[in-house]
Amino acid sequence: MTLHQPTETATADRRRAFSPTDLALVASFAALISAMTYLGAVPVGGAGVPITLQTLGVMLAGCLLGPVRGTAAVLLYLLLGFIGLPVFAGHTSGPGVLSEPSVGYLLSFPVAAALGGFLVSRIAASARTRALPVFLCSIAASILVIHPMGIGGLMVRLDLDVVEAWRIDVLYWVGDLLKTTIVALVVSEVHRAFPQLLDRRR
Repeated sequence: MTLHQPTETATADRRRAFSPTDLALVASFAALISAMTYLGAVPVGGAGVPITLQTLGVMLAGCLLGPVRGTAAVLLYLLLGFIGLPVFAGHTSGPGVLSEPSVGYLLSFPVAAALGGFLVSRIAASARTRALPVFLCSIAASILVIHPMGIGGLMVRLDLDVVEAWRIDVLYWVGDLLKTTIVALVVSEVHRAFPQLLDRRR
């Protein structure tokens, strides 16, 4: 009997496919982000965009699961909200949230998870077991994606200029620094305990 070795293409296809473990992690982190939306929502000014722990869950998903599974978890979370489950800030749901001032922040989440996951897995690499590299990766995603897209959403929905929108956005910076610190501490410890977590081949 001749045993055929799997071709390189077949092996690559299996690596790209989501395993049951991948699917479980994606679903679990989508649920985690949903739960964090209910915790600690603090209204900020008159912009209608409260401070929540959403971004903490988003960056945990990206930095722990990597760009593919992390983004999938955030997209699943958004899908649950858009189809009617009250998982967005203020227990809101449905496509109507796209008309809210928070739309830029909401749509930035999958992009931020993808960037944070990429930076942790490819740039930080073996240094992801230390808090400082993870902190820098996570804060970079926040600075480059979440805040610019959030400011854009404020400008469009509240008819503000960039300076006015920036003055609202800056109110979230302290909270983001605290959440990013938590992300760095948690992610570095988890990757130290489970060094193969980002490897979807296993």
